[in-house]
Amino acid sequence: MNAAYNVLFLCTGNSARSIMAEAILNQKGRPNFSAYSAGSHPGGRVNPYAIRQLELAKLPTAGLRSKSWDEFATSAAPKMNFVFTVCDNAAREVCPVWPGQPMTAHWGVPDPTAVAGIPEQIERAFRDAFVTLERRISLFLSLPLVNLDSLAIKRQIAEIGRQ
Repeated sequence: MNAAYNVLFLCTGNSARSIMAEAILNQKGRPNFSAYSAGSHPGGRVNPYAIRQLELAKLPTAGLRSKSWDEFATSAAPKMNFVFTVCDNAAREVCPVWPGQPMTAHWGVPDPTAVAGIPEQIERAFRDAFVTLERRISLFLSLPLVNLDSLAIKRQIAEIGRQ
């Protein structure tokens, strides 16, 4: 495996979970990882609660935007090493063929945008999603990727999604 990796996080709307994962990995994985996010049916805007959660974690939010996964399925897009779905809907959809055949895994996280209630309940749902993503990304970053073969890496990233 390379010493520099590109990671794409996918969700249906690309407004919350995949956006938070992108921001977390871009901060924690520097300089060896570049993270991106996209959606099968992007909502066109980043959820304000997701932005607020990132700000509370003191992560950069500049440049984050809701975008289609079509941007990453072209030959001109960065070559992905890993593609992770973070919502159950995106995991069930037929994904584009990613150039370079990256390793894929499903890291399902409950959808905080589906939570209705008072602002405190919604904020807690976003915080819970953030904590889950941060934990999984930290585990992923602890893998000795350069020392593992492809099959071992696939097993490890699948296991992370179950935690």
